[in-house]
Amino acid sequence: MLQFQPPGFGQKVINTSLGFMVYYTQVTAPWLIAETVDLPPLVFLHNFGGGASAYEWSKVYPAFADTHRILAPDLIGWGESAHPVRNYQINDYLTIITEFIRHTCSHSVTVVASSLTAALTIRLAVQHPFLFQALFLVCPSGFNDFEQAAERRLPRQWINTPLLDSLIYALGAENELAVHNFLHRFLFAKPERVSSEMVQAYLASAQQPNAKFAALSFLRGDLYFDLSSYIQQLTIPTVIFWGEEAKFTSITLGRRLAKLNPIAIRDFHAIANTGILPHLEMPEMFIGVLQRYLSSQ
Repeated sequence: MLQFQPPGFGQKVINTSLGFMVYYTQVTAPWLIAETVDLPPLVFLHNFGGGASAYEWSKVYPAFADTHRILAPDLIGWGESAHPVRNYQINDYLTIITEFIRHTCSHSVTVVASSLTAALTIRLAVQHPFLFQALFLVCPSGFNDFEQAAERRLPRQWINTPLLDSLIYALGAENELAVHNFLHRFLFAKPERVSSEMVQAYLASAQQPNAKFAALSFLRGDLYFDLSSYIQQLTIPTVIFWGEEAKFTSITLGRRLAKLNPIAIRDFHAIANTGILPHLEMPEMFIGVLQRYLSSQ
């Protein structure tokens, strides 16, 4: 959502096998644009869920714009990127994230990603390790880890019922009250941290034409998988961050996943008083922690 981007950031577009993908990067002052192309790339990948977009990371990536070329896409089906009418599958996102990195970067990248997208990034790093230099992941989960499905807010049969699924999306994601409720009840630990801007950014993304298709694929569980069977194969240096009060994917799950691969996973950093999106809930704190790890990379 361009109107919610920080100063100096603008949109660029690439074409993928599923349609055009918008991404945000430095385009004007205060950034030294002539030098940006030579900076190491830092890719930010947003989570899934009604109204998701690159806005999720917009309070964090300006802090790194002096030292990195920032690349923050709206993934296909989300934000202002293409919204093809389809039942989205895991391979769709493995493919378009790979295409994005190859289109925008000439060498290996450092990726910062959250939740299910972070788990997909682990799968990609196992398949294509040459694409990645380091991973910084927030609450990575396949939502079916150790073959235990994450708790659903709605019965699967409701989400799979035509017309009813559209009504569920309209009531649950396409109005301000629903978006505010979703943010403070499910994503944040402290409801007072939900701002009007956050609600408007999520609402603008959720109201894009055909936005319901990616969101409903996520709600149905079409994108879920067992991360525990992949994380053991990871070889890329990785740091995991976890909000101590994250719902659906508890910090206990996070520690259990991290223990499966202590060689690749260099650290597990618990973040107090935050939910599943600590970088949006407490961005200043998250910036400080991420800067420390990046500087030691």
